[in-house]
Amino acid sequence: MGISSHQRPLFQGFLKDGFYDVFHLRYNAAHRGAEKDIFPFLNKKTDPGIVSFTNTRWGDLLKAKNMPKGIQPMSASDCYRFSLSNPNVHVAISGPKNDKELESALCVLGSDPVSGNEMEKFRKIGDHVHGVTTLMSYLS
Repeated sequence: MGISSHQRPLFQGFLKDGFYDVFHLRYNAAHRGAEKDIFPFLNKKTDPGIVSFTNTRWGDLLKAKNMPKGIQPMSASDCYRFSLSNPNVHVAISGPKNDKELESALCVLGSDPVSGNEMEKFRKIGDHVHGVTTLMSYLS
């Protein structure tokens, strides 16, 4: 049995229920709330597997116009690596449009986790994208 939700606080109750095998939740460089609302409460031996969705944040993390000045956007592969670098995340959902995007997503399986300066850069991008795109949607 699995459950999916955008409402992170609900997952603590789902953990107490104890009958879910999988949690499907939003986690990406711009949406890292699971790091404080869900991941610290997991027991790696007994709790559900974690599947992340919207790893590219609906493509916002891939767009140069959303980036901090002087920083290149993340690639889709970077986004999947970011999610999968968190030891609590077991699966990162991908929605490729073509064979090239599928190959790009699959290459992540053989790559190293994100660490150090790269992680710092991705978190900076995520913070910026979250702020910019949230403000743009508020103003429109």
